[in-house]
Amino acid sequence: MTKRLLTLLFAGVLVFAVLQCVRPSIPAPREIHEVQASREATEVLRTSCYSCHSNERRLAWFDEIVPPYWLVRHDILEARAHLNFSTLGSKPVAAQRAALFEAVNMAQLNYMPLSSFLALHPDAKVNPAALGKLKAYLAPWSDTPEAQPDPTDVVAPAQADPEFGGLAFDPSYTSWHLLSATDRGDNGTFRFILGNDIAVKAAREGHTHPWPDGSRFAKVAWQQRQTADGIMAPGKFVQVEQMLKDATKFKASEGWGWGRWKGPKLTPYGTDASLVRECTGCHAPVKRNDYVYTQPISRAVEPGSDGLNNIAASYTDLPVDPSSARPITLYVDRQAGTMSILYASDSPLSQKAGQPVSYPAGAKLLLTTWKQIEDPHWFGARIPGQPVSSELLQLGPAGAVASYRKIDEAAKHDVALDAPAQAQRAQFILRLQPGPYLSH
Repeated sequence: MTKRLLTLLFAGVLVFAVLQCVRPSIPAPREIHEVQASREATEVLRTSCYSCHSNERRLAWFDEIVPPYWLVRHDILEARAHLNFSTLGSKPVAAQRAALFEAVNMAQLNYMPLSSFLALHPDAKVNPAALGKLKAYLAPWSDTPEAQPDPTDVVAPAQADPEFGGLAFDPSYTSWHLLSATDRGDNGTFRFILGNDIAVKAAREGHTHPWPDGSRFAKVAWQQRQTADGIMAPGKFVQVEQMLKDATKFKASEGWGWGRWKGPKLTPYGTDASLVRECTGCHAPVKRNDYVYTQPISRAVEPGSDGLNNIAASYTDLPVDPSSARPITLYVDRQAGTMSILYASDSPLSQKAGQPVSYPAGAKLLLTTWKQIEDPHWFGARIPGQPVSSELLQLGPAGAVASYRKIDEAAKHDVALDAPAQAQRAQFILRLQPGPYLSH
């Protein structure tokens, strides 16, 4: 018996020794273009990220042992393919900052470094002080866009080519309702997140874990521009992204179909399978929310979930309901720290390039203003928080103002304004331009 055990032990040692020779290399390219960042930010990245996300070989002695080495090598190559700080410096500054913002958000949501990596490499954990250094370096909203003329590309094309992987573009997004909006200081854009009827119903009723099949989102992005009034409003159209939930059809991509159409011609962004990897990789930290970053403005309660924005939904009930009205545009007042969204009752309207919207007689407009709060799911973004005011405008024949009402949402009572002040506010609201590619 003892001899047999010794034989097995010897065989095991021999196999282990032979396996150490089966060691595919981890490439170490000589050409280096380091990410451009401050010394403090770079130190954090080197401590917490470079082991996998760089060309530097930073393996502990136990990482070198086969067979664990094979898994380590696989993870390093996969990590480099997604983000490599040793080559990121060759990309434009904007692309480098975008990658750093994503890295910060991965760390903030405790998705990176991976828990399996931290179990053996605890020193790589991004503590609050280290995270603060990265955030201080990135400093979103530190630049104010210059004043720009009103955009002229107002109407979206009726059709666009399908995205790589087969997700068809749905042009009906311009008639969908608003789930939320974001002020992205990380890349200087505003975004409307729209949902089809299935998605809006799920958000209203609190059935988003998971989202039901057929739910579809459209995230419309514009560059931020400063207007003559000194507020920040939507400028040039950037892109529209769409997500479609079908747990069976898109099982391989976390139950969602993904698409992004860029620029005035709505050109599909994806060219190969990396599109899906990019999208699912970016959304992986919010797996608990069915891979959705957006917190819809809703009064529904989902126990144990942070997937809905209840604070922003505490506005006064008025004849125009934000959850079912037509979103027109938004603006941000940087000094006041507020975001305002203009809605219209669901009635026909028209607009010509560079011209104000033409609202029909009887149309009701609602301008709701919120205090902005930090988006808990994305550093560098702000979303609606506590409601500040609601302004209700009803139009008569020929676009004349029939009535105006303002509610102080904090005190929950009407604000008394004299006739000239009411007229001034009414004209301001009527001058607000829809975001390009949102015209109906």
